[in-house]
Amino acid sequence: MKLLVVGAGEMGRWAARTLRPVSERVALADTNPQTAMDAAEDVVDGRVVPLDTDESFDCVVLAVPIPVVADAVAKYAANAADGAIVDVTGVMGDSLAAMDEHASGEYASFHPLFAPPRGPGRIAYVPGESGPIVERVRERLREVGNDVFETTAGDHDDAMEKVQTGAHTAVLAYALAAGDVDERFHTPVSEPLAELARTVTQGEPRVYADIRETFGGADAVAEAARALSAADRDGFAALFEHAGDALGTESRVTADNDDSRTGDAESRVDE
Repeated sequence: MKLLVVGAGEMGRWAARTLRPVSERVALADTNPQTAMDAAEDVVDGRVVPLDTDESFDCVVLAVPIPVVADAVAKYAANAADGAIVDVTGVMGDSLAAMDEHASGEYASFHPLFAPPRGPGRIAYVPGESGPIVERVRERLREVGNDVFETTAGDHDDAMEKVQTGAHTAVLAYALAAGDVDERFHTPVSEPLAELARTVTQGEPRVYADIRETFGGADAVAEAARALSAADRDGFAALFEHAGDALGTESRVTADNDDSRTGDAESRVDE
């Protein structure tokens, strides 16, 4: 399989390395020639092609920023005219709509729900026009330990509002509010939250900004935080219970063992 990966950043390199065993010499293209050269060295026997290449490939993988994915589909669909074009950008509605308009062969959208250094993991998959090449890509992703599950573009993009934009907003807000805390004081709740904040802030701000601008979700988290901050005791308790209900949580506190009445130390410390 002749493979072209457009976008030689972290996700593009991950795609190239992952698919290399089922491909011929992998070609890479990037707006930054040096980035493409570095990626080609990182991938065994990789090579660099210009962004305006007219070479044909069995599979074109788009690993470009979310805001330019539709334009990239329009530009590179011809390079995969007799094969497949897929993307790993993180948005599915826009990319699949562009593929439906421009692709003449197979196409699909894959979204690794993890940063490459933390793979393997779950990968969302929406087949637009599946066939042997798309299936080869999907099977290879599974072979290296990923859980590739099929979904729809609508369900995926709706979920991203919560699990990406909403989660990133909540974690970054905690980091900004808490600042640097002596690790001796961390609780079983704050410690993993601080670690999540480190994970997020190790990433590239542009990527998180692209996600925030593409998917809603930040305002909902801000509104929830304001509601919690402004609530009186009864209102807070109601919001607390609503949060548990939303997650299907079973409370540890019962009517016969109400820590809020007994003053048990357990009610004052995160478990």
